[in-house]
Amino acid sequence: MGKTAKCDSSGLAAGLNKGFIVTRREMTPKPSCAKGRKSQRNGLIKEVIREVVGFAPYERRMIELLKIGSASTFKRALKLAKKRLGTHKRGKKKRDEMSEAVAAMRRKG
Repeated sequence: MGKTAKCDSSGLAAGLNKGFIVTRREMTPKPSCAKGRKSQRNGLIKEVIREVVGFAPYERRMIELLKIGSASTFKRALKLAKKRLGTHKRGKKKRDEMSEAVAAMRRKG
C-alpha cells in the first residue's frame, strides 16, 4: 500500500479532484507503520543468535563465493541467494549481508 498525498477537492461534481471541499484531519500513524523498524533490542538478539548458531550451509557457500571476489562469483552468489530466498530483493539483501560478514572476517584477522 503506497502512501499517496490526496489533492484538495475542487468543489465540483466532475473532474479529477471532484468532491465536497473539507478540511483534512491529521491522523496519528497506525502501529502497522512501525512494522519492520529495527529496534536496538531486536538487533542485539539477532547478533547473539548469529554468534551462537553461525551461518546456514547456503550462507557458508555464499561466503566462499564472495571470498573469491570476481564479478562472476558475485553474480553466482546472488543467484544462489535468490534460489533459496525466493525474490531478487531478498537475494540482494542477503548477498550484501554476507559480503559485510566477509569484510568483518577480513578486519578481524
